[in-house]
This record gives sequence, C-alpha cells and structure tokens, in this order.
Amino acid sequence: LHTDDPAFTESHPYQPNSPYSASKAASDHLVRAYFHTHGLPVLTTNCSNNYGPYQFPEKLIPLVIHNALQGQPLPIYGDGQQIRDWLFVTDHCSAIQCVLEAGEPGEVYNIGGLNEKTNLQVVNTVCDLLDELEPRADGKSYGRQIEFVKDRPGHDRRYAIDASKIETELGWTPRESFESGMLKTVQWYLDNAKWVDRVTRGDYRSWVARHYA
Repeated sequence: LHTDDPAFTESHPYQPNSPYSASKAASDHLVRAYFHTHGLPVLTTNCSNNYGPYQFPEKLIPLVIHNALQGQPLPIYGDGQQIRDWLFVTDHCSAIQCVLEAGEPGEVYNIGGLNEKTNLQVVNTVCDLLDELEPRADGKSYGRQIEFVKDRPGHDRRYAIDASKIETELGWTPRESFESGMLKTVQWYLDNAKWVDRVTRGDYRSWVARHYA
C-alpha cells in the first residue's frame, strides 16, 4: 500500500510484490478453492506484524533489543519509513481462538493491532525503553547505534490492516496498546537473557551477516 491508501480489507485483491508474499497469497487461494469446490470448512486469517516474548532475533524488534545491549549497530532497511501495523502476540492468539470458536467457514478475517508505525518509530521506541530500563554505561542513548542499511528488494512500503470485520461480527479487539505491548516485550528480553543467548549462536549469526551486511 501507499501512505494514503485505505487499509487492506478482506475483499481487497492480493498484490504480492515478492516471492515470499506470493507464496503466502497462493496458500490462501488454495484453501479457499478447497472450500468452494469440496466444502472443506476452512477459516482464513490475515494478521499484521506480530511482536512479543520468544520471538527469534532475526525479526526487527528482538534484533534491535539484542544488538543494542551488545553495543552493535541497529540496522534499519532503507530510510526507515516503511509502515507496519503491530500486533502483540497474545492479542493474535486470542483473535485466532475467537475465529475458531465463532467464525463462519469460508470467511476471511483480518487481525490488526491498530498500531501503524514506521520502522524508525519502532526502533526509536525500543531505544527509549532501553534508555529507561537498562541505560548504557556511558549514559548515552541507544539511538546513537542506529545505522541505515540497503533496502530489501521488493520491500513493501506499507502494510495496513482493516480489522473492523472481526471487531463488529465477532466482538474481538486487541487488549494491548503499542506502548504497553512494547514495554512488556522489552522487559521480557531483559529478564530472559539466557534464552536470547542460546538462540543467537551459530547459524543465527550467519543468517544476520547474510541479510544485514
């Protein structure tokens, strides 16, 4: 989507711009075809960007937390103005449960967090929270570690989810605001440094070197 485009609804046609997004769109079309052709009782959900505890550090938010605490650069693709809607993981889980229990077979439900932010805003939020919760030894802001890196090919400018259908038809809304969810997330990673250390060895480091060099 462009900055001023209306948010993505369940009736919007798919327009994938990368092989990754095309593969996800294809899976949705396949299960929908099974419903219409064979009556398979399928439910489809489309969600916005998830975040929260136990997310592996190749994703933006845990990557920034990990790198910040290690004194490493905080990589941001392109100009950092790509916009995403952010959904706390437990809100996503409750929405899926709601759809499973009350959704209509064959229907599609968008699940959004109602939190559109640029990538740069997200990184700055992480830095501000770390400045408060785990200050750098030199007293300077973690924001000084931000570095802009070459943008990904096919990197979409904006994802925006219209979640009004699940809200009006099934009565679901997210419980966490962006601020409360981010505070819980950053605090969890600070409290679980041993888990982070285990998952950031070996192959993970090679992956980061390939994708953020």
